[in-house]
Amino acid sequence: MGKGLYNAEYEHDACGVGMVVNIHGNKSHELVDNALKVLENMRHRGAEGADNKTGDGAGIMLQIPHEFILLQGIPVPEKGKYGTGLVFLPKDEAQQQDILSIMIEEIEREGLSLMHLRNVPTNPDCLGETALASEPDIKQLFVTGVTDNRVPYFERTLYLIRKRIERRVKNKDFYICSLSSKNIIYKGMLSSLQLRQYFPDLTNNYFTSGLALVHSRFSTNTFPTWSLAQPFRLLCHNGEINTIRGNRGWMQARESVLSSEALGSIKDISPIIQPGMSDSASLDNVFEFFVMSGLSLPHAMALMVPESFNDKNPISEDLKAFYEYHSILMEPWDGPAALLFSDGRYAGGMLDRNGLRPARYTITRNDMMVVASEVGVMDFEPSEIAEKGRLQPGKILLIDTQEGKIYYDGEIKERLAAEHPYRQWLSTNRIQLEKLKSGRKVSNAVDNLVRHELMFGFGEEDIENTIIPMCVNGQEPTASMGNDTPFAVLSDRPQVFFDYFRQQFAQVTNPAIDSIRENLVMSLTEYIGRVGTGILIPDETNCKMVRLPHPILNNTQLDILCNIRYKGFNTVKLPILFECAKGEDGLREALDNLCKQAERSVDDGYNYIILTDRDIDETHAAIPSLLAVSAVHHYLISVGKRVQTALIVESGEIRETMHAALLLGYGASAL
Repeated sequence: MGKGLYNAEYEHDACGVGMVVNIHGNKSHELVDNALKVLENMRHRGAEGADNKTGDGAGIMLQIPHEFILLQGIPVPEKGKYGTGLVFLPKDEAQQQDILSIMIEEIEREGLSLMHLRNVPTNPDCLGETALASEPDIKQLFVTGVTDNRVPYFERTLYLIRKRIERRVKNKDFYICSLSSKNIIYKGMLSSLQLRQYFPDLTNNYFTSGLALVHSRFSTNTFPTWSLAQPFRLLCHNGEINTIRGNRGWMQARESVLSSEALGSIKDISPIIQPGMSDSASLDNVFEFFVMSGLSLPHAMALMVPESFNDKNPISEDLKAFYEYHSILMEPWDGPAALLFSDGRYAGGMLDRNGLRPARYTITRNDMMVVASEVGVMDFEPSEIAEKGRLQPGKILLIDTQEGKIYYDGEIKERLAAEHPYRQWLSTNRIQLEKLKSGRKVSNAVDNLVRHELMFGFGEEDIENTIIPMCVNGQEPTASMGNDTPFAVLSDRPQVFFDYFRQQFAQVTNPAIDSIRENLVMSLTEYIGRVGTGILIPDETNCKMVRLPHPILNNTQLDILCNIRYKGFNTVKLPILFECAKGEDGLREALDNLCKQAERSVDDGYNYIILTDRDIDETHAAIPSLLAVSAVHHYLISVGKRVQTALIVESGEIRETMHAALLLGYGASAL
């Protein structure tokens, strides 16, 4: 966090995206020109500064223009045997040299060489003041020296080199736009109209490509920068990821168990998500990691942005099982999204499962396909058009430019679902809580009720306005918009720990969504247990989970969970209490012990831990449940043992929806 209230974590985008593809992969300069026209016609979707010249960001992803590079007098080897990409560097010579020496070192470590460094011609005269002030030095790298036997995984080698360089260079003006043997990205803090003017390369008639992705950025609540312009390495995104903090946190927690045969040790390229970037950049980082680990583009997309798979959605049972299996391993990257992606051979698009961002496509009779955020980005004679349509919620469209074939969603998903016997894996390993019965009678009575209410800070208001309406009507009490109670931090009276937290204000256009009215696309299903081999190695041990219909348990359900007698399900209860007499030090000591106990429980193979404050008495008070959960959650992440267990909270403190939301948000799986 720097000075002031700005924090890079709040970066969100809402933009215009477009894609122009020749279905047979025939390259032409006309296609590049058309893609720039699409971008220019979406000018209204990008933002511009007060000087009317500084754009929020615009960019284009193209196939590497081999002939154009040779005509620049750069003696590159044949197609596919060299890697290239643009790099943003600081203007300062000394800093540039330091960065270049690190880059050369990492390239040579893989037995390759930096053959040439080209100064990319630019036209700074067209920039606005703000963009000019932060304009980087732009160079183009050429990496050669790959032997024939290593060509099939050359892309992966270039990815590893880039990740290692990013890990070592900590300069805010340094950014690698792309490093690939297939595609290249030109982008910057430009408006839609400036991209063509700023990079003269793009208007050269010998600059050809068979596919192009364009993006015009409109960043909400954020500052534009050169590096946050899109497309990123594989995708461009219109929308925002509302669950981004959770996604980033869980991805970091997962790094400890991820093993990728293709990439070797994850530690070399950690963190997978580059810190301080936007939500779209993080989405791209993880998408790219999965693709480099050997997943196909549609598989990685379906895993991260799944379509709805409950009983109302008419998709096959095998496909539902595919989604359910993957939902155990990865939470969805959720929010309105129109995504266009390409690796230089395949190009595709998809929408989030709610379809909250538009994307339409047109296919012409001369095998051109245009996909964009809106209609009218390119003019066609009606007689030229072979097919028109729109991307549908959760559905993928893919073009293979090598085979000259369009794959529609049905065929893509059928292939994915048939790859492994997901249905069988789930039915033999996954336990559904609602189907388990026990003959035991569990009492719901609380001894010394008033003392417990006092110890957990219940006031008259809580009981009259919250508890009684919930008990009598079975619904949460309604209140007016806004929370005008004074901040807990300013109060002289003792406060429940939950009161120090407020809901985040979201300046976005999403409808309020809940799992009752919107049960087609929203679900509260939760899985608890340990993740087995992780996402990249498909295996039925990943399904050894208990499925909960929703994360709020009653006493009988908790009792059943504590007594499951199946192989591979073990549970332990840890008290979240401290000695009142020791005061603050006692609380600190109790938290430390709790974290150590939790780690020991993971080592002993317990796949869910129940944190309980049921045993409070005259001498022992409860650690605030939110403090206990978040302490254990973050401690286990720091020792690399978080995804091996699930946390369940049993507490007398939870009474409002907000309390439940906070506990689930900070790491609990069930309450």
